[in-house]
Amino acid sequence: MGVVADSALAKGGRVVGILPGFMEAKELAHPGLTELIIVKSMHERKAQMAERSDAFIAMPGGYGTFEELFEMLTWTQLGLQQKPCGLLNVAGYYAPLCTQLDRAVIDGFMRSQHREMLLVEDEPSHLVSRLLAWEPKPVHKWLNPNQT
Repeated sequence: MGVVADSALAKGGRVVGILPGFMEAKELAHPGLTELIIVKSMHERKAQMAERSDAFIAMPGGYGTFEELFEMLTWTQLGLQQKPCGLLNVAGYYAPLCTQLDRAVIDGFMRSQHREMLLVEDEPSHLVSRLLAWEPKPVHKWLNPNQT
């Protein structure tokens, strides 16, 4: 995240960080951010991120990235928000995850409409274009194929 923040700042961008206090205490805060918001918990961090964001992009990462991505997708699926979510599939990093999500559809654990909510692109500009063009599609039933 630091490299992304540094690059955005170097181009004159505005970078807001939202960090739980325990992470600040471990000196994980970026010193040059435009704005740094310290919150009490990871839950509060995600709520603040969701409130302040228009869309979500997951770049290659680990547990935290996966958890935050799937929570935002779930909130969209449940109708708690109407914000697009995308994966920047750098060097095919997310190909196995996409295969697993496709398998969830094939095996009947996910509707294809929900799978389509996650936008995946290899190029940042293509992903941003798709996020900007995204419109939510209401899905009222999750697994009943006779209802939309």
